[in-house]
Amino acid sequence: MERITGKYYIETPYPLEKAAQVLAGEQSSGTFVAVPGETEELKARFAARVEKIEHLESVNEPAMPGAVAKEGGYHRANIEVSWSVENFGYNLPVLVSTLQGNLYELTQFTGLKLMDIEIPDSYTQHYKGPEFGIEGCRKLTGVEGRPLIGTIIKPSIGMSPETTAELVKTLAEAGIDFVKDDELMSAAANSSFEDRVDAIMRVINDHADRTGKKVMYAFNLSDEVDSMLRRYEYIVKAGGTCAMVSLNSVGLSGAKKICDQGALAIHGHRNGWGMMNRHPLLGIEFPAYQKLWRLAGVDQIHVNGIKNKFWESDDSVVRSIEACLKPLANGTTVLPVVSSGQWGGQAFETYRRTQTIDLLYMAGGGIMAHPDGPTGGVVALHQAWQGAVDGLLLEQAAEKYPEFANSVKKFGNS
Repeated sequence: MERITGKYYIETPYPLEKAAQVLAGEQSSGTFVAVPGETEELKARFAARVEKIEHLESVNEPAMPGAVAKEGGYHRANIEVSWSVENFGYNLPVLVSTLQGNLYELTQFTGLKLMDIEIPDSYTQHYKGPEFGIEGCRKLTGVEGRPLIGTIIKPSIGMSPETTAELVKTLAEAGIDFVKDDELMSAAANSSFEDRVDAIMRVINDHADRTGKKVMYAFNLSDEVDSMLRRYEYIVKAGGTCAMVSLNSVGLSGAKKICDQGALAIHGHRNGWGMMNRHPLLGIEFPAYQKLWRLAGVDQIHVNGIKNKFWESDDSVVRSIEACLKPLANGTTVLPVVSSGQWGGQAFETYRRTQTIDLLYMAGGGIMAHPDGPTGGVVALHQAWQGAVDGLLLEQAAEKYPEFANSVKKFGNS
């Protein structure tokens, strides 16, 4: 029977073998004490197995509260634990409960993070993954040979549908590929979801009729499932190509229900990510996280950005991009969404470190606050990426492209 393997980074004051066995028992057939019915036959079929333990170091102070070390300090290790697929079948919520359930509360651990998941081929055959992915999003936007260039509606909330549509018109005429609602915006007192869709899609459809280029707009339909489905259909009927879901807010089942509809590319926003990942010894690492959402069918997912405005390191961002672009067994990938304090200046380091143009490169203030207005901001991002791919240094690109030079003057010291 196929098995799924969770890879963990742990810290414990207990012997590593004992702590790992506690994790395996708690998350499968066992509990804190032997119980009737837990036969050897049952354990042989359903018990989790400790597959690997790699001791890394021991430290004197714990990463988090838990059991107190009596001697020898707190031991850090990489461990691997596997479960038979029989335990949960093709059930993503129960899979997550298995991989990430009560184990975070076990006193045997003063640190624990799920780093990655090894998924058997049957899972990637059962879950078809992204309906559109990278190639589908390129086809919908008509973009080849470069990253998709996108932006976020700012101010995040408070604009009327008509004002938002005017901004989208300006961005479309400037050559933007992608625009999205901010995660704070779905429906507000002065901007109902339906009115906003109507106003924006009139602009986008008119621009497409005149130019042949249809801007992808990600409407944030995050809500209760029934409401999300109604909003989804409203976008489809209006001629839209994309919807946004706040992944951590609606959950795997909600996101999968939306992805399963199959008519729109799904933009997965990971807001709330920091509470799952910011502590080095707690939560989940992005390579594991993105696999779950890819199985659910998300087409695009946020990865932060180089020199971002948040806490995440450049190394972590690069690993996240690489994780998105590594195909699962069924060949599917997911489009990495680079965002957070981005402007054209980070394009050079992003390309140098990833050597990919399969990105949705998003700039909010980097476009909206450009000295030449949003039009100059869009043009400057195109110029920056062209310079990066051509092997120019930032300074050389600034000498060649006037709009990008104005970006450097505005954002270069920020």
